[in-house]
Amino acid sequence: MKRSFISFALLALVVAAGAQGAYKVPVSEQHERMLRGRYEPTWESLAAHRTPEWFRDAKFGIWAHWGPQCVEGSGDWMARSLYIEGSNEYRYHVKHYGHPSEVGFKDILPLFKAERWDADKLVARYKRCGAKYFFVLGNHHDNYDLWDSKYQPWNAMNIGPKRDILDEWAKAARKHGLPLGISFHADHAWTWYETAQRYDMDGPKAGVYYDGKLTKEDGKGKWWEGLDPQMLYRQNHPMSDRSWANNSIHRHWGWEEGASLPSEDFVTNFYDRTLDAINRYEPDLVYFDVKRLPFYPVSDCGLKITAHFYNKNPRGVVFGKELNEMQRKAVTWDVERGAPNGAIDEPWQTCNCIGGWHYTTSIYENDGYKSAAVVVKQLVDIVSKNGNLLLSIPLRADGTYDEKEAKVLDDLEAWMTVNGESIFGTRPWTTFGEGPVAESNADFNGFGFNDGQFSKMDWRDIRFNQTKKYLYVTAMGWPPDNKLIIKSLGKAKAGLRKPITSAWLLGYGKVKAVQSDAGLEVWLPEPTNGIAPVIRIKK
Repeated sequence: MKRSFISFALLALVVAAGAQGAYKVPVSEQHERMLRGRYEPTWESLAAHRTPEWFRDAKFGIWAHWGPQCVEGSGDWMARSLYIEGSNEYRYHVKHYGHPSEVGFKDILPLFKAERWDADKLVARYKRCGAKYFFVLGNHHDNYDLWDSKYQPWNAMNIGPKRDILDEWAKAARKHGLPLGISFHADHAWTWYETAQRYDMDGPKAGVYYDGKLTKEDGKGKWWEGLDPQMLYRQNHPMSDRSWANNSIHRHWGWEEGASLPSEDFVTNFYDRTLDAINRYEPDLVYFDVKRLPFYPVSDCGLKITAHFYNKNPRGVVFGKELNEMQRKAVTWDVERGAPNGAIDEPWQTCNCIGGWHYTTSIYENDGYKSAAVVVKQLVDIVSKNGNLLLSIPLRADGTYDEKEAKVLDDLEAWMTVNGESIFGTRPWTTFGEGPVAESNADFNGFGFNDGQFSKMDWRDIRFNQTKKYLYVTAMGWPPDNKLIIKSLGKAKAGLRKPITSAWLLGYGKVKAVQSDAGLEVWLPEPTNGIAPVIRIKK
């Protein structure tokens, strides 16, 4: 998803405007009041917050990015794409469910049953794989709340599972001692659903509008009688600039870049719903899929939510994307499906997925999941750069993962059980790594999206991290002759306080190691795992 960056000049203007409270769409606190305390809803005040050490120690979390868009299994953004004539999601939806002028996403919601979902078993499984925190989806861009929402009647308690999904997830996380994270994405429904205002250009339904403009009055005699589709779709507004261009949504991720200005009612509704979930389920982490914070710079909504959360939970973590240096002090930087090619001073996180963000049948059928080997190598690379990895394991609509995903989890657990000490509680070393990928450029594409470059790592790519007692050296594969040369550990290299006289291979034992000016030569046994060897050196 390539998205353009706001210019520094414009950023300076909107920061100045924010400091003066001159927002075009100020949020109302009529229903939910921001908790007052140390933090005020300004970047300057929020910058006094620091990402807590518990998060820096955790390094790895698992995300249940799961909701009703999994029902059709046709793609991550199916609730948007089913309204794009000719798309794969459109064709699948028309063939199996009906035309979007008659059967829209609202009609898919009752089919989201979660009939085999067991929150307790899933969280226990994720913890065995090494997860130190657990994330759940509060709502996605589809604007459906996965809890007994006070401010959104289109929710999991009323429609579909008839269960409070967040409540069950939260109880399971507490039982297993994992900090809870909730992600909120519904602030983009305003522009994301604009495709539902369209109509077919060709065929027998040409010119017949899709169901995005339906109102409560249109529901008489229907299964959704009494519900207002506009509380779901939110499309009683003019389309954004060049909205009929299918990829324009990526540009509209920034509200100042041609997006239709959101109403105060819409902004306040998102604010009310988010505070309702924060107050009710008391998360330790809050994720926003946004540039900076929700509705910034046209509204103070995201700043108020963040101030409320920090005042309520001083050890909490809030994530935002495309942050400048000052903003990375206020909220924790999130990189989607990628990583910078170097260590970052402020703690940060990569969010990634072994498949599509929502369960996609074609990825399963075509063996398209990331292997545990790819996941581990990316995790090690991220940790060497002062980051954490939040990994999504897509669930089917019934609340289960498939057998190919189970294999990924099994392999991940096996590696983490032996080598987890080299991940958890560590900090970057003086050099994050060496090798072909470390020495290449890894340019971002919008919010990140450069993880393909890091999938190319092999035994020549080596990453470092440390504790007070040990230096950990991980090769991204086993060398073909079982001999590893680590250039950064040569006698003349900075960062070494004393000569290296021995090395320990995790899961095996002591291995021969000889240090020279050229590097540290390590003789490894035959592979003891199918992913990556980790060498421990006493400092």
